Amino acid sequence: MDAVSSTSLDPQVSARLKRDDNGLVPAVVQDATSRAVLMLGWMDDEALHRTLTTGRSTFWSRSRKEYWVKGETSGHTQTVREVRLDCDGDTLLIVVDQVGPACHTGATTCFDADRLR
Repeated sequence: MDAVSSTSLDPQVSARLKRDDNGLVPAVVQDATSRAVLMLGWMDDEALHRTLTTGRSTFWSRSRKEYWVKGETSGHTQTVREVRLDCDGDTLLIVVDQVGPACHTGATTCFDADRLR
């Protein structure tokens, strides 16, 4: 498992999560006002716990193998309004108030650039 599994996440919430082989669940981030899909991040139990308790989007970086809080270095923060679990338990929806661009490229969303159809 890549992500750290020590957590204080509510056991009832944890039991509902269907994780990938690395213990992660995809987290789709949506702007609370515009409803635009901003980005996709990955969460384990600890990242979800931190998100729920701090109100700031916290993810597990698969490449750096560490936790990161959105906007911690860029200032482009996400204040969490709500967190939802889909019907299958395998995807999270994080509804946020976004400050600045969500994408590391400077685009409003990570889905601005390439329309496939």
